[in-house]
Amino acid sequence: MGSVSLTEASKIDPRALTVRKAGMADIRALLDLINAFATKGIMLPRTEFEMSENIRDFTVAYDGARLLGCGALHFYTPTIGEVRSLAVDPGIQTRGVGRRIVDALEQEAREQGLHAIFAFTYVPDFFGKVGFREVERGELPLKVWKDCLRCPKFQCCDEIAVLKALRPDPILMSGPEPETTLIHLPHVKPGQRPFGLR
Repeated sequence: MGSVSLTEASKIDPRALTVRKAGMADIRALLDLINAFATKGIMLPRTEFEMSENIRDFTVAYDGARLLGCGALHFYTPTIGEVRSLAVDPGIQTRGVGRRIVDALEQEAREQGLHAIFAFTYVPDFFGKVGFREVERGELPLKVWKDCLRCPKFQCCDEIAVLKALRPDPILMSGPEPETTLIHLPHVKPGQRPFGLR
């Protein structure tokens, strides 16, 4: 997928973009966008099968027929979800497309009654601008670790965890079962986060 040129970018008004839930017809464009970032080690690569399985998580932003960005809301418990696979065409970054996508994902989370949403990111400043705060990994439920096991950076991850509460007293866990309780890994040094790229 080619990046948007400076000339094209100057003509794009993020407020006029079509932001909607993704469908099966979007899979090829989504794979092109996400896997372009994956080749740089910024995101996990996705396959057609994985995208088909998870397409209902995704929201997309289009300028006409061109995909400019995407993001997904993945549910982990009845009270918490992850903003993941957030990608914006490099030629249009810092123009408000990412904010439009995150706003749509947050609205979806609120409609589903979630208490909080979180993300793992290399750009905490962006998430700070849309109301997230940096958190310690121990504040999140065990379920969020499942995708990390296949990440090549599992033992040396440098992403930052951020969280946004959607109500004044968020409940991040849904019950006493082991897979949803908070955990601490003894082999993780302070400041190190063994989460994989999303």
